[in-house]
Amino acid sequence: MRREMDFVLRKWEKSDAHSVARYINNHDVQKWLRDGLPFPYTLEDAVVFIEDMCLAADPKKNIMLAIDVDGEAVGSIGVFQKDNIYCKSAELGYWLAEPYWGRGIMTRAVRQICNVAFDSLDIVRIFAEPFAENAGSRKVLQNAGFRLEGIAERSVYKEGRVQDSCMYAFVI
Repeated sequence: MRREMDFVLRKWEKSDAHSVARYINNHDVQKWLRDGLPFPYTLEDAVVFIEDMCLAADPKKNIMLAIDVDGEAVGSIGVFQKDNIYCKSAELGYWLAEPYWGRGIMTRAVRQICNVAFDSLDIVRIFAEPFAENAGSRKVLQNAGFRLEGIAERSVYKEGRVQDSCMYAFVI
């Protein structure tokens, strides 16, 4: 196993666009994410992501942070509060650049952002829905204290395949 790496969670900056474009323009990263991201992923796509999603997000309902290693944004993590009857729940989403996989970064980042979310948002539950085949993400959630609530069979369609997804949650 590779050694754990130091990182910080921080607010996004416009200057992060170059590293976002470089790291998310990777099929091995994108194959585990929801559709909607272009491939190839350009610098312009990264600018839109940072400006229109991260910096413009309502901080009363959303927390979107960069995962920074040695001054470079190498991933993203966010918690997004739901509305209507789901208003006490929030969804967790994240991605990490492939060179940083297996270093313990994401498990610790998930724990940190969940602490921030429970302290700053009016929620009692944070959930995540990884693809069932995404063993790495499932391990992250389990190691961060999330509990598997169930597997939704044939619930998602990605890259021409119907796949299962999982529901993990951390409840206070």
